[in-house]
Amino acid sequence: MKLTLLLVGKTAFPYINDGIAIYRKRLGFYIPFSMVELPDIKNASSLSCGQIREKEGDSILRAVRQNDTLLLLDERGESYSSLQWAAFLERQMVANPGRDITFAIGGAYGFSENVYKRADGMISLSKMTFSHQMVRLIFIEQLYRAFTIIRGEPYHHQ
Repeated sequence: MKLTLLLVGKTAFPYINDGIAIYRKRLGFYIPFSMVELPDIKNASSLSCGQIREKEGDSILRAVRQNDTLLLLDERGESYSSLQWAAFLERQMVANPGRDITFAIGGAYGFSENVYKRADGMISLSKMTFSHQMVRLIFIEQLYRAFTIIRGEPYHHQ
């Protein structure tokens, strides 16, 4: 099993990239993990929000394999404490041992209806809204935290 994080666009902030690099390296000790940055939409300034969402959605759907479990990071998704998140992730891995999990962080306008239809579930990191760039770092840290909880390591304090 491996985990993949699909991202719309690139991160322009070095401090976010630095944080991501730290947690990617740590996470790699637990499970194969990759990040796939989907290219920004060309001529986006001439498109409506809905058109951008559709084009980004098409890119996401092309990047997801048919047998992957697709979980969207979405404000309407299920919220978990860190312990609940670790338990959820562990259940996913046990229930589907040969099935990879792909997480997707949409662009500024969210996901298209086709992406919602394909998704196997949605996760919310908070009731607050974060920039899609900040979510990358927060989510990767939470993945790392979940694996330390699963392994009973002292990173998470309860």
